[in-house]
Amino acid sequence: MSQSELKQVIDAGTTESGWKGLYKLGGITALIVVVGPLAEVLIGFLPGVARLTQRTVTVIDWFTLFHNHWFLGLRNLGLLNIIAAALLAPTFLAIYSALRRDNEAYGAFGTILFFVGTAVYIASNRAFAMLSLSGQYASATTDAQRSLYIAAGQAMLAEGQTRAGIPLIEFASLVISVVMLRGKVFSKATAYAGILGNALLMVFEAILAFVPAFLNVGLVIAGGGGLSIMIWYLLVGRRLLQLGRL
Repeated sequence: MSQSELKQVIDAGTTESGWKGLYKLGGITALIVVVGPLAEVLIGFLPGVARLTQRTVTVIDWFTLFHNHWFLGLRNLGLLNIIAAALLAPTFLAIYSALRRDNEAYGAFGTILFFVGTAVYIASNRAFAMLSLSGQYASATTDAQRSLYIAAGQAMLAEGQTRAGIPLIEFASLVISVVMLRGKVFSKATAYAGILGNALLMVFEAILAFVPAFLNVGLVIAGGGGLSIMIWYLLVGRRLLQLGRL
């Protein structure tokens, strides 16, 4: 073996060693994200949560909720989704690394879509802005000030409840799942769980946006999609941890 070839082998081994740390981190964050849907369910069953959530109809209702139960207000405007999206960043980078030999082009395409969708969602979310605005509304001393804050709150709610970016994240995850199916790194079960879960969640987003009259049907579909996604994260996390130990 020539000196240049030996150097290439050493460089490749060093690169793989660096990716292994990312595999471990991505596997851990994927497993942590599974806690998110469970936390959503548990919070929903806490005494009084359903009643407080149903009462958030007007902007003043939201201000009151943020003033009295700030964490619940943040949660109702997508706090857990923001945390999950941030945690999935190393997971998707690790998935891309694992898939780059099978189909680097579409693996990169899905990963880029995920980060674009995450950036759009976080940028358009108004949970913390509403928390700040609720404090200013509570401190207002004149009706003119309160009217100004109410108008600002209405604008924030209209923009923050669009779920912008989430369909793109789901589509990116669907692309990644299809690449998994055609590759050899992840099992077929992992790929099918991702395809099914993300497809169902995209159907739910379409119902929510275009035919809200069928929301009850959409919620059932979303439940099935959420369960499949949890299984997907578990399988992906386990496989990434295995790759990190190899």
